[in-house]
Amino acid sequence: MVLVAGIEVNYILAAFTLLLGILIAFLVRAIVRWLASRAGETETYWDDIIIASFGAPVQVAIMVFFLYFALTWFGILPESMAWIQDPNYVTSFYIIISAWILSTFLHSIIHIYGRRYAEQSDTDLDDRLVELFELVIRYVIWFVAIMAILKVFEIDITPFLAGAGIAGIAVALAAQDLISNFFGGAIITVDKPFKVGDRIKVEDYYGDVISVGTRSTRIKTLDYQIVTIPNNKLTTNIIINYSEPDQKLRITIPVSVAYGTDPKRVKEVLLEIAQDAIKNTGYLLDEPAPTVFFTAFADSSLNFILRVWAQKYNIPDEVKDAINCRIAERFAQEGIAIPFPQMDVHITK
Repeated sequence: MVLVAGIEVNYILAAFTLLLGILIAFLVRAIVRWLASRAGETETYWDDIIIASFGAPVQVAIMVFFLYFALTWFGILPESMAWIQDPNYVTSFYIIISAWILSTFLHSIIHIYGRRYAEQSDTDLDDRLVELFELVIRYVIWFVAIMAILKVFEIDITPFLAGAGIAGIAVALAAQDLISNFFGGAIITVDKPFKVGDRIKVEDYYGDVISVGTRSTRIKTLDYQIVTIPNNKLTTNIIINYSEPDQKLRITIPVSVAYGTDPKRVKEVLLEIAQDAIKNTGYLLDEPAPTVFFTAFADSSLNFILRVWAQKYNIPDEVKDAINCRIAERFAQEGIAIPFPQMDVHITK
């Protein structure tokens, strides 16, 4: 037994070996960073993908190799850790490093080239599929790696495969809402019943679409409240899109006048009011032209409707205000009475 300063030479050599491994790992780290900076200057992404895939795993492999060499080559490995020399553990380490490199490599290809392709399309269905593939590729590769390691140690993987199948079914059942929402978002992307910025109505919710996500769609109501609606509800509900096929909106304004009023004169006055609003408000279109209809002999009034076309779907209140104010003013000038509900009671003896 050779001692140096009271320490066995084998331990000193092992320490120097481990230190050498650390220095080489840091040197490789510096080289990887330099290569990554140079790769960023090239037009292709393949060098970035290769460096990202091999950089970290190689550094870890160097550290582990020198640690393994220091412990086993110089005879300093305690008996309690003799299991480290089992070739199965070395093989398992190779499987882990290989799975790390392969998963990073494939994930980087999908992330870079998949997203570049998806950005060129008009829909975001491609983006959703890229996100899904990025997630799935890692889980699949690491699952296969774990099964390979179990096989190396001669552990029967049949129960694990069966359990994985059952677990997959259970996860699918538990995540059916998530899956249906995902595919609902895909259907919305393909079918395009609306897009971001459109004003829609779904059930009792009325507002502007601000985002269409993987799981849900968000609309901002006229009260500036954000409503989050699951995508599967949108694919199974009736949706009114006020922005399609164009932004104009027909607005119907009911008008009632007292019995005894000349219906023809009422229609003339209402059309004049509509033309005045078209010229002076900037809210209305002259084409299609406004129309007036005498619709009913009601209990206490003659009922008409005035139909006008707003330039945009988001100003119905402004249009109604402009028209109604003009109706009140003009009817007063014309002597046209606006009735209120009343009942005539006749008593006979």
